[in-house]
Amino acid sequence: MRIDIDRSRCTGIGICESIAEDYFEVADDGSLTLLNVTVPASDLERVRDGVRACPARALALVEEQ
Repeated sequence: MRIDIDRSRCTGIGICESIAEDYFEVADDGSLTLLNVTVPASDLERVRDGVRACPARALALVEEQ
């Protein structure tokens, strides 16, 4: 799985970062950086929780092809 972000929707609240800090980082200016785009099975549930918690619906998990 990989993480996709719709930057036009991201508001930089940082809930994703609080759940999966080794995948998401919100800068002081509110911009989101993906620290790891590919998610191994061992971290999938935690990252999925971070994606689901996004109030702006800016994040998605996508199957890699």
